[in-house]
Amino acid sequence: MASSIPAPAFADAGSVDALARGGARARRTVRLVMAGLAFVALLGIVAAAAPWLAPHDPTRQALRGRLAPPTRGALDGRARLLGTDQLGRDVLSRVIYGARVSLVVGLAAVVVGGVVGATLGITAGFRGGVTDSVIMTLADAQLAFPFILLAIGIIAVLGPSFPTLIVVIGLSGWVSYARILRSQVLVLRSREFVDAIHALGGSVGRVVLRHILPNVLSTLVVIATLELARAIVLEATLSFLGLGIQPPTPSWGGMIQEGREYLDTAWWISTFPGLVLMLTSLVVSRTGDWLRDLLDPTLRGE
Repeated sequence: MASSIPAPAFADAGSVDALARGGARARRTVRLVMAGLAFVALLGIVAAAAPWLAPHDPTRQALRGRLAPPTRGALDGRARLLGTDQLGRDVLSRVIYGARVSLVVGLAAVVVGGVVGATLGITAGFRGGVTDSVIMTLADAQLAFPFILLAIGIIAVLGPSFPTLIVVIGLSGWVSYARILRSQVLVLRSREFVDAIHALGGSVGRVVLRHILPNVLSTLVVIATLELARAIVLEATLSFLGLGIQPPTPSWGGMIQEGREYLDTAWWISTFPGLVLMLTSLVVSRTGDWLRDLLDPTLRGE
């Protein structure tokens, strides 16, 4: 009896230590998520306040001051902290206004992709049968089809514009929502509470809206965060290729494309928007990873 007394004590100590480590990890993840969301909020504030924060008109050309390096002084007495481009436009002002394009297109594309993907994914998982097969076949077909060809085809028909860009990027991301939510709904629909609701006369709409959707909402938020980073990069890619936002509207991808011919003599034209794009995509994608770690119960104990 005396030799068996320490065993529970050691077990309890190990459990307490594991709980302490898990709690510390959770608090660190919460702080990281809050920092990432604060960065996105700050970027949104900068984009919304662009007319007041930008020191110059982003589309105003000044050929006498073209390709000016970053400096605190200029011919007009106003600072050019990030220099000017090949047309004499202020790079800092264009970067600030470019945040508007990236966030508006990214957020709108996430909404489009999320609504379409979540609707199809929940429908496929809940209905099953032929409906499930048709939706998943469409998803597999889109995954097998190159995105750039799809974008070129749609933009060639509709023309490059904000709505077209949002539709193209949004429809390119619905598959991620559909496949993940479908797998979760397949598990949820076999639970006892769903059978009980059906037995009590609950409609399909009530089951989906009141019970299925709340259970997959955290997953939906995580996917949306990850898709936001992808949408921002895709918008920059399409603008770099000339298929996205058209000049003179500033966009990060378009600025990188415009400055690639001046990398040897005016590196700042492409470098600064490229750095901002890289930082934004990294922070947003990492915030999505941290949110997944925080909200997914299967990862909390790792």
